[in-house]
Amino acid sequence: MIKIGTRGSPLALTQCRMVAGLLARAAGTSEVEFPLQSFVTSGDRLKDQKLQNAGGKGLFTKELDEALLDRRIDAAVHSMKDLPTRLPDGIVLAAVPEREDPRDAFISHKAKTLMELPRGAVVGTASLRRQAQALHMRPDLKIVILRGSVETRLKKLDDGSIDATFLALAGLTRLGLTSHVTSLLDGHDMPSAPGQGALALTCRADDAATRAVLAKISLAASEIAVAAERGFLEALDGSCRTPIGALAAIDGGKLGFLGEVLSPDGVQHWRREETIELGTNARADAAGLGRKLGALIRADAGEEFIQSLDKRGW
Repeated sequence: MIKIGTRGSPLALTQCRMVAGLLARAAGTSEVEFPLQSFVTSGDRLKDQKLQNAGGKGLFTKELDEALLDRRIDAAVHSMKDLPTRLPDGIVLAAVPEREDPRDAFISHKAKTLMELPRGAVVGTASLRRQAQALHMRPDLKIVILRGSVETRLKKLDDGSIDATFLALAGLTRLGLTSHVTSLLDGHDMPSAPGQGALALTCRADDAATRAVLAKISLAASEIAVAAERGFLEALDGSCRTPIGALAAIDGGKLGFLGEVLSPDGVQHWRREETIELGTNARADAAGLGRKLGALIRADAGEEFIQSLDKRGW
């Protein structure tokens, strides 16, 4: 029996049940062998505060990491975009199942696309990346904090509190809510968060048996794309305080990668793009490409600007 931990949101529970089903099929057993335990994380307790002002990505993983290290659970399921690039000692990323479409969905009752929104429209988001990208394309927009579950955010749109929002298409797909999508953002125009659409399965580094079971549902193509995006994030010391977009895609034996960094107000914008041939160690090649382009953007933007993002209190 492998006890799996997850956050308690409807989306997190749905994703965890999906993983339990995949593991059961791969092991030829029943899902009962993979009981679920939900946790309220520090990030879940924040309702109206910007994540970047409260500590960033680790807010959604801290309690699950503690449960792993205390042996209360054997594995944890995270949304990859919530996973810090540096994991606590004793915890490893053990598997990346098949990735959903990583693009963002635009949702509005006022316009079909972001560019068609009325001047001065109110856009709700808790993502600094989405804020910066939206303001880069539409500096006239008003951005307000919008947090909570997918259902909560959709309700805010329906009651007229905001004119539009962005949500990950992957989450809407997993919840069966794609009917709410107004249009999809082009991944080249608005690259998603590193790892968006992918799930991360973590476990204790010394638990060889659990690592072997989790590895059965990991997909190489997903691992490679995520390695590039997380390499880019790592090179930039990316956190919730850094508006970073990254998108990697495999086509045959080639990996295409696009990464960008913006100032939170969208005024400043740096972007790099490259395609490489993948070798026998594709994950290492991918991570190397991400780190390389991240370092180039870091040089383009200047060390003072990159380091100032954590200090400005955006």
